[in-house]
Amino acid sequence: MPKTAADLFAFLDSLDISHTTKQHEPVFTVAESQELRDQIPGGHTKNLFVKDKKDQYFVLTVEEHAVVDLKTVHKVIGASSRVSFGRPEMMLEYLGVVPGSVTVFGAFCDTDRNVTFVLDEDLMKHEVVNGHPLSNDATTSIGRNDLIRFLEATGHTPLVLKVTD
Repeated sequence: MPKTAADLFAFLDSLDISHTTKQHEPVFTVAESQELRDQIPGGHTKNLFVKDKKDQYFVLTVEEHAVVDLKTVHKVIGASSRVSFGRPEMMLEYLGVVPGSVTVFGAFCDTDRNVTFVLDEDLMKHEVVNGHPLSNDATTSIGRNDLIRFLEATGHTPLVLKVTD
């Protein structure tokens, strides 16, 4: 049974992590989500689901307008080779989401810890970080330190690295 946003919220509540969620029309790109900026404060994210040639998977969570050089980021994140985008089937299996809904909150679904989560240093300068709660028709806001606590509680030790240009 796939995990839901309600399951995610219950998990956050069990950790005493404060969070707020705003429902909205589904958004598939950063451009489509622009109109929400005035309604939702904090750092807004772009999430890339990538893999290396040894099938090590990563979610790179960066600020929405940041640029990630896929030709060189492997050197920063510890991948064995240049990275490419992961297949949608693996995204669904590991993160419980479909393309357009990749999120740092997917760590909640990755119970076998198949994915390494990388948070960009620039994003982590924001007090509040925003991401989709397993679907792209809502945005959940969480404190940056609570985001790290959430990831650790799912068994993922996040890498906080400078991965953007």
